[in-house]
Amino acid sequence: MKKLNKDKILHKLPSNKVNLKIYHEIDSTNDEAKRIELDKDFHVIIAEKQTKGRGRLGKKWSSPHSGNIYMTICTENDLSKLPISLITGLICKKAINRISNKPIITLKWPNDILLNNKKIGGILVESEVYDKKIRTIIGIGINIKIKKEESWWGDLSKFSIEAKRNELINQILFDFIEKSDKLDFNWMDEWKNSCIHMNKKIKINNGDAFEKEAIFLGVDKNGNAIVKTNQGKEFISSGEISIKGVY
Repeated sequence: MKKLNKDKILHKLPSNKVNLKIYHEIDSTNDEAKRIELDKDFHVIIAEKQTKGRGRLGKKWSSPHSGNIYMTICTENDLSKLPISLITGLICKKAINRISNKPIITLKWPNDILLNNKKIGGILVESEVYDKKIRTIIGIGINIKIKKEESWWGDLSKFSIEAKRNELINQILFDFIEKSDKLDFNWMDEWKNSCIHMNKKIKINNGDAFEKEAIFLGVDKNGNAIVKTNQGKEFISSGEISIKGVY
């Protein structure tokens, strides 16, 4: 396993904009992002292991093994105009495809990164208010290689990415900072082309026992899901969807 290397991760990133802290083990990179003081535009936290990793809706994100990517980007720049979860997923997809040199990754609304219909990564976006400033906290987990007993998840072990982990993180950060500076780029068509369930039947779960079926039609500029149900077209801002045959 190649160790995390600060110089390689920060290669060609603007040193006046980015702070990076690497931990061997931490409770949660997102939780650490809530504790720190920011003195640059972006603070990046990366850990080899997490003891309390988590995903959306309070779900546990298993992260006891070194060699994967457990990282958080936090900033107090105004990102309110961007659907951060969808855009970060798209950035990760492009970076993985570039490093593997193959178009292997697809996306599932709103935050899942998939390979061969299995989840290999996810995004957890949170926000905190500090002295009237909103701190956006973007957690990214990507399975490079997992244990066989966790095979309900997917990983990237077939693509020799383990030795390129620093380069993969660098590309994600480079693209994220670039996109954060623009704010007005066209992401929607590329996200739709990456989505595994466009125009397919899905089930929507909004956090209770009730599920309803719909056809997934796409997303709007705010990242809301556009679906067609028996009642007509609806916009879904939160919740989870499931698709037959996808993990």
